[in-house]
Amino acid sequence: MDLGLRGKRAIVCAASKGLGRATALALAREGVDLVITARGEAALAETAAMIAATTGVKVAMAVGDITTEAGRAVALGLCPAPDILITNAGGPPAGDFRNFSDADWQAALQANMLTPIALIRATIDGMIARKFGRVVNITSAAVKTPIPMLGLSNGARAGLTGFVAGLARQVARHNVTINNILPGPFLTDRLRDNAATAAKAAGRSAEEELALRAKANPAGRVGTPEEFGDACAFLCAAQSGFIVGQNLLLDGGASNAAFG
Repeated sequence: MDLGLRGKRAIVCAASKGLGRATALALAREGVDLVITARGEAALAETAAMIAATTGVKVAMAVGDITTEAGRAVALGLCPAPDILITNAGGPPAGDFRNFSDADWQAALQANMLTPIALIRATIDGMIARKFGRVVNITSAAVKTPIPMLGLSNGARAGLTGFVAGLARQVARHNVTINNILPGPFLTDRLRDNAATAAKAAGRSAEEELALRAKANPAGRVGTPEEFGDACAFLCAAQSGFIVGQNLLLDGGASNAAFG
């Protein structure tokens, strides 16, 4: 299926690895020129070279912390008028909420709520003027099924979800859509690290821990970054203009609910 995106421009945040990288590659395969961001220059350069060589699109690197004003300025300087914006940032640490400081909360809100809002604010009016825009925020399945030890993430990402619900309905008439993707377990470095930590506490190997998590999922496996990237690209398609303000849960059926 041709998604009708050839020649469009996208900013994809945190794209050197994992879900961001898979999303950038999926968009590039549709002919979208990219600005990809990450803090680590070496990994970002490797990803940029791979995508450019594989797809032939233009790939520019914005090295920096997208959760800072300076980091956002680099990305927006390279692509001030994106047609597609994929917001993404690492989740805050787990723990008992009693132990979180004000600084912990501020950092979580900055990364997982205020940064996406700042990027949307910087780009949305241009999308409206051009009568095309696709914004996808990569959040977490914990938005719908809160995880007790992820209070920082639960709170910050839920705040972004509420903001998007209101704004998405205001801009949809201009063929500008804003949606969220809520990933569950995908085979990324973060999942491997979390599995290794849990495995150590339980006295088993990381491979055994990952196998147990896969078996517990209704799909019988964890997700692949590639299928996540394809789903995200579909939300950006020219044909997806009637999908507005939705929270697409990609978790293999782990959240048991008849309705969203």
